[in-house]
Parts: sequence; structure tokens; C-alpha cells
Amino acid sequence: MPRKNYICNPKPVFNPPKNEKKRSNFICYAMKKASEIDVARSRLNYTLLAIDPKTGNILPRFRRLNEHRACAMRAIVLAMLYYCNIDSNLVEASIEKLADECGLSTFSDSGNKSITRASRLISEFLEPMGFVKCKKKKTQSTSNYIPKKIFLTPSFFMLFHISQSTINQYLSGQKKLLKNLKIKEKKIFISFSDIKIISKLDEKSARNKILNALINYYTASELTKIGPKGLKKKIDIEYSNLCKLYKKK
Repeated sequence: MPRKNYICNPKPVFNPPKNEKKRSNFICYAMKKASEIDVARSRLNYTLLAIDPKTGNILPRFRRLNEHRACAMRAIVLAMLYYCNIDSNLVEASIEKLADECGLSTFSDSGNKSITRASRLISEFLEPMGFVKCKKKKTQSTSNYIPKKIFLTPSFFMLFHISQSTINQYLSGQKKLLKNLKIKEKKIFISFSDIKIISKLDEKSARNKILNALINYYTASELTKIGPKGLKKKIDIEYSNLCKLYKKK
């Protein structure tokens, strides 16, 4: 086979699966940034030192990106972002899944699949450059390892100019939003008129009233999941909140 034709798919592109759940605003933003910048020709690719992940030593003779590997990197960066859990930076997809959806998987004449193009890009470039960290497992061959879990590092996001402070700001906003939603959820199951009634009752009657409100608010399956102990805890919390509310007044 002539050298110029040794790559089966010279122009790989990430094609996300259909009917997948919607990605977060941050992931959509990051993917847009990554698609607008040539991540394969980032300054970081030439200024960062390549480190052997096994020994921690600098790799003095390190193979940089040729054009075929650069094309593969452009595709797989988007795929990794698409499947990234931003809370943990874990890529929630296997190497095979990434390879398949980026057009990096190849098949022999006998029909055997190979994901070497994707796995080598990760183990021989992205990991030594510090763009990802991998937890690995041993293959059937005693000398070979393949990435089992892939985590994106701050340097990965710097490829398309997203700083760690930007990520932290997003995560902080998400926590505040979640907290507000929980506060709203906690208050809506008892109406204002019921709160006024409950506040005038003795403790036992008030707790029974809160229990009835909880039973009406949750479905049967939700109540089963909450369980008796969980239900008692919710009653204690709501009764305590009511006591604090009317003491302040």
C-alpha cells in the first residue's frame, strides 16, 4: 500500500449519536470553542514538555503530531468533551465508543476491529502531554495496557482557551442553582394557608398535618424510596423550619 494511503480515514469527524440527552450549557460552549480553534496546532502542543506517565521522566525524543494524527485529535477532543462529566472531568465513554463515533475504528479483511489509532493518540500523545490522565488495565498481552478511564485535565481545556477559573465559576453557579431548586422544592408541598393553620396547632397535630401534606405531595413509589426513617426526618425538618419561621415573627 502506498505510504500516502496508509490511513483508512484521513478526515475523521466526530458524529454524536442521535437521541442522546441534551448536554449542559457549559459542554455546548466548550465544544463550540474547540471547534472554532485548531486544537491540533495549539501552542501548548509545542511548548509543554512530554512526560512519561509511567516514570514521570521527560521524554527527550518525543514524536509530535503528523497531519493524520492531528486530524484524529481534532475529532477526539470534541468527542471527549461531549462525554465529559464536568463535575469529575471523567470521559463517560470507552475508547472504542470514541473511536467508532470519530471514524477512527478500522477493520481488517477478516472483519476484526482495531481501535489502535484512537488508543495510540491517547497513550502516545494526549497523556504524555498532560491533556488527559488515564487509569489503565492490562490486556491479554502482559506488556500492553489500554486506558480504562480517561480524565480531562486543566491543560485539555486550555487547548481552546477555557481556564480552570471559568470551569470553577460554572460549577459554583450550578451548585447555587441546585441549592435554590432544593429550597423551592422543600417549600412548595405545603401551601401558605396550611402553614398558617399548622402554626396554631400543638406539636403532635402539626406533625400529623405535615405528614399528610408529604403523603399527598409524593407518589407511592417516591414514598417507598424515602422510607419511614426518611419521612420522619422530613417531618422533623419541616416542623423545625415552621418553629423558626414563627419565632422570628
